[in-house]
Amino acid sequence: MSSIELQQPTATGSNKNGDHESQSQMLSPGHKRGGWFTFFFVSATLTGLMIAGWGWLTNLIVYLIEEFNVKSIDATQISNVVNGSINLIPIIGAVLADSFLGSFHVVSISSFFSLLGIIALTLTATLSHLRPQHCGTGSTLCHAPSKLQLAVLYTGIALASIGLGVVRFTLASLGANQFDSPEDQGVFFNWFFFIFYSACVVSSLGIVYVEDSISWGLGFGMCAAFNFLGLVIFFLGNRFYRHDKPQGSPYTSLARVIVAAIRKRNVLVSSESKYYYHEINDGANKAIAATPKRSFRFLNRAALITEGDISSDGSIAKPWNISSVQQVEDLKTLIRILPLWASTVFLATPIVIQTNMTILQALAMDRHLGPNFKIPAGSITVVVLISSAIFIALFDQFLYSTWQSLTGRSLTPLQRIGAGHVFNILSMAISALVESKRLNVAHDNHLQDQQGGAAAVVPMLALWLFPQLIVVGMGEAFHFPGNVSLYYQEFPVSMKSTATSMISVVIGVAFYVSTAVVDLIRNVTGWLPDDINDGRLDNVYWTFVVLGLLNYGYFLLCAKFYKYQNLEQEAEANTQI
Repeated sequence: MSSIELQQPTATGSNKNGDHESQSQMLSPGHKRGGWFTFFFVSATLTGLMIAGWGWLTNLIVYLIEEFNVKSIDATQISNVVNGSINLIPIIGAVLADSFLGSFHVVSISSFFSLLGIIALTLTATLSHLRPQHCGTGSTLCHAPSKLQLAVLYTGIALASIGLGVVRFTLASLGANQFDSPEDQGVFFNWFFFIFYSACVVSSLGIVYVEDSISWGLGFGMCAAFNFLGLVIFFLGNRFYRHDKPQGSPYTSLARVIVAAIRKRNVLVSSESKYYYHEINDGANKAIAATPKRSFRFLNRAALITEGDISSDGSIAKPWNISSVQQVEDLKTLIRILPLWASTVFLATPIVIQTNMTILQALAMDRHLGPNFKIPAGSITVVVLISSAIFIALFDQFLYSTWQSLTGRSLTPLQRIGAGHVFNILSMAISALVESKRLNVAHDNHLQDQQGGAAAVVPMLALWLFPQLIVVGMGEAFHFPGNVSLYYQEFPVSMKSTATSMISVVIGVAFYVSTAVVDLIRNVTGWLPDDINDGRLDNVYWTFVVLGLLNYGYFLLCAKFYKYQNLEQEAEANTQI
């Protein structure tokens, strides 16, 4: 796996080792909590929950179209909202785990929600009165689902989404907290992500095949069984886990900076260190200057000491009236990184749309491999997972080391993200060319204007979709670890857990943006009708090629003016783009 995953644990356990040591002898004489013995329980839990979650999520679009008579583009929009929610929920889970409940309770509750949701989905697939009458091929009499049917469906999706979204990152934090050594934490993260990808691939191939070829009810039932098994194994390991107490939310201190700066808006900014408040632990952080930096000077007022702010013993008398220099600089760091974060949102948005549209393309193409095997449409995008995993390993083992030996410096996070932009644009161009060929074949065979909900199958192998998905995986192998590295390196120490989940937030926002973009395209153009054989999906892809080039230019501009907070990295980055 990528070297970035070795960097993540450093801060994860840095402020908790004391708690770990105090718990190390709590189990029984001769037995310590935590350590590698807990890895079996964490990895088995992850395997069960990811097979369960990916089993229903990967094939959601196909299920909505085939079993609930949802129109194809509407199904992709529903999928966008679901995926967006799943990728935004981890932030909520992180706040609950850090501030209130702890990781163990958050994983337990979210896994139970996931089980309930998948059971509800299983019921919609097995009980005929919980889904509409099947719409036959070429039929114009397709019954829409009733309010009760939609209520059960959406309730199941909502509960399953909460579980899948929260578990991934919270379980990773719980697992890393079982180790004191950064080296052990690094090895844990490598294996954690390897198991994560492996479980997703197994589910995307095995469970989806069962759903498409045997029975939706059996497929969802298998998801419920894996979820239940993972939850049971997780509880069995409870007596061996280290349980960290909630540490409080770092977001409160950031909010205090804004409030204090507003309250002191009429106070003159000073250039002398003695007028600013420094916490005791500020002195241990060499990156914090004696006075706040000149950028965003308005916020510097939050650290100015005014009458009544500090008690006689040196403690803060009015918490919402003053912040430390470190807290001010932490907020500034987040503000500086926002433009780069925005460019990543518009990097991920075309990928999201491409993923959903690829499933629709696969449904309208020949998916046979030989006379007896047919690729499930929902499994097509597993090519991206496999490609990403392979190229992450290849880049980590060969490309980055070769680059360092030739140039004398490592690839910076921004360089890797920039390479990801290039591959993303290339994948959109390939997608446009392949779709143009598919439409030509459809027109030559007079497969437009078909009656009924689904597009007619075009005599063109779905294998044509593989190149664009492989290139997407190559791009993700660059920009996914690059973004995680950037956020982890630049975010404040108190927000390292949030930093590692920021890429999930980016993807979540991208799903919502993609929903709005698709609606805009449908309302303004005729490129995305319900039957994609009558549309111009290739024009959509070409549009994203142009938008991708513009976004890449914006990224280059942001990268040119961005300065790493880590001075050693900044020296390397002077020639980065």
